[in-house]
Amino acid sequence: MSRVAPLSLAAAKARMLDGLHPVAGVESVPLAELAGRILAAALRAPRDIPGADCSAMDGYAVRHADLSPGRPLRLVASALAGSPAALPVGAGECARITTGGQLPGGADTVVIQEEVARDAELVRLTGAPPSPGANVRRAGEDMARGEPVLPAGRRLGAIEIGLIAALGLAEVRVRRRLRVALLASGDELRPPGAALAPGQIHDSNRYLLTAMLARLGAQVLDLGIVPDRPEAVREAFRRAAEDADLVVSCGGASVGDADHTRAVLEELGELTFWKVAIKPGKPFLYGRLGAALVCGLPGNPVSALVTFHQLVVPVIRRLQGAADPEPPILNARTTVPLRRNRTRLEFVRARVESDGAGGLVATPDRQQSSAALGSLARCNAFLLVDAGADEIPAGEPVPALLFDALF
Repeated sequence: MSRVAPLSLAAAKARMLDGLHPVAGVESVPLAELAGRILAAALRAPRDIPGADCSAMDGYAVRHADLSPGRPLRLVASALAGSPAALPVGAGECARITTGGQLPGGADTVVIQEEVARDAELVRLTGAPPSPGANVRRAGEDMARGEPVLPAGRRLGAIEIGLIAALGLAEVRVRRRLRVALLASGDELRPPGAALAPGQIHDSNRYLLTAMLARLGAQVLDLGIVPDRPEAVREAFRRAAEDADLVVSCGGASVGDADHTRAVLEELGELTFWKVAIKPGKPFLYGRLGAALVCGLPGNPVSALVTFHQLVVPVIRRLQGAADPEPPILNARTTVPLRRNRTRLEFVRARVESDGAGGLVATPDRQQSSAALGSLARCNAFLLVDAGADEIPAGEPVPALLFDALF
């Protein structure tokens, strides 16, 4: 298996997603707990929004046929938001109305308050009449009763949750949370806050990935740091497979003397493929352990982040039944020449900014080591540099993948 040719990124994604279906299970969840959840069924508006014709501005509700400059209209009622007018508007009459107030019977237009003069109970238009129906929001204008408003598979964020609340729904049916077991393998790893002996480092990967998983709405089963011993990796995998839909391990996926993830997966389950032709992130593995899928990430932080984002996130979204859009890829002109990797697609960390003329420029970070997590804090994008022998000269456009909400 060590001599197998790495898969391309596209081929690896296709292998991972082939035949993959959303996990079973739905539940009703209240509004306050919906962030990041996946809508289980298409949602239709149970009523019109707005529920009646209402004013879009503060002003006066009138009959348009009565409008002419200087003609007085008698004020007969008021229509405040939440308090409809008690009387309809007849010929030569008007009603004081505020934004969101329901249009009184007989009225068809709202004149904004800045365009009238009021003397006690008489109101006069001071300028040209507005067009018929001006400043009125019609019933069902935003959402009509029965209209589809959110499709199944929609990830619920602030806008979607606000919309659900506006429809008057206190809870909706969503897919159950995906259970993801997370572990980091390595004798050199120590928890943050612990003192370091020579050769040791603080474990950052589990915290980085836990944050990304939280934004994906997954339930994380944290198995902690696992020692570099086959029996320890074996026991962690067995525990993970008992409860998880997906197992994500960091470290131990390469060919070092202390790398046991691949051998243990082949022993206990099934290894689908190992190694992807990307930089950083080549020693990525994918397989299955019982009913759980397994993704083995490299231990270097940037490699772990890139492989998780590019390969694990699509699997998570498929298992969730999420219809998330693909992130847009923009073109940015590189400020310096870029050397290509001869065999692998490279994710080059860069800062993308406006050039002041409607375009984008990209400045690669000075540090491209797969262990340099700090470089990501200086950047906001990956430049996607295809494999090849030639150099990309400064000023040439390069595909840029901007960091998304998961970062």
